[in-house]
Amino acid sequence: MDLFAFPPLALLLDLTTRALLALTSFFDPLAGGLSAALAVVVVTVAVRVLLIPVGVSQARAEQTRARLAPRLRALQERWRKDPERLQRETMQLYRDEGASPFAGCLPVLAQAPVVGLLYAVFLHPQVGGHVNTLLEHEVFGVPLGRSLVGALSAGTTDAGTLAVFAVLVAVIAGVAELTRRLLRPSVDPSAPAWTTGMLGVLPFTTAVVALFAPLAAGLYLTVTTAWTLVQRLLLRRRYPLPR
Repeated sequence: MDLFAFPPLALLLDLTTRALLALTSFFDPLAGGLSAALAVVVVTVAVRVLLIPVGVSQARAEQTRARLAPRLRALQERWRKDPERLQRETMQLYRDEGASPFAGCLPVLAQAPVVGLLYAVFLHPQVGGHVNTLLEHEVFGVPLGRSLVGALSAGTTDAGTLAVFAVLVAVIAGVAELTRRLLRPSVDPSAPAWTTGMLGVLPFTTAVVALFAPLAAGLYLTVTTAWTLVQRLLLRRRYPLPR
């Protein structure tokens, strides 16, 4: 079942497609055949600019978690045999400090609808009763609506598709590795032990998603991943973690 067949979502999809087409037309004299890709990049940057306050909130939350780590460890030691009491005490500590243990998830959650819309736009051959001409645009010969996994499944993979997706995945994975090396995660001591390993792996999952997503969504993920690293490095200087 196509969720975008429902009228409200269909309208949102149509508006998103029209906005991308307008941006593509605007950039056409400048970028030519890459105008649609440039439109996706501009949308990505615009979304990230709007989310700067959310990034600041995330940086403050990381600083707060690091500062509270000794007290959280003390709570864990005291109430380790009473998980419910530990949860209550942990949440109370965060409330007393005016912080939230979930603030770090906000950037990902805020961007999810945008990625979902881009994904949908470049999967629908028709939008609003009209042919989706965005699907005619390419990046170095690779259609913006093509995914690597989809091309492999359909047997339509060529050298250009492999090369373009290899570059995207390499950039995303490289940025993930830099993030792991340069930005040690602030881990809640009261969280289960497996979350530490998950935090180390999580940045690399974006590279896996890019293999399944249309190229346009992969471009979004690549740009937003690089933006996130630079933004977090700058904010880490403004909100350093206690040593």
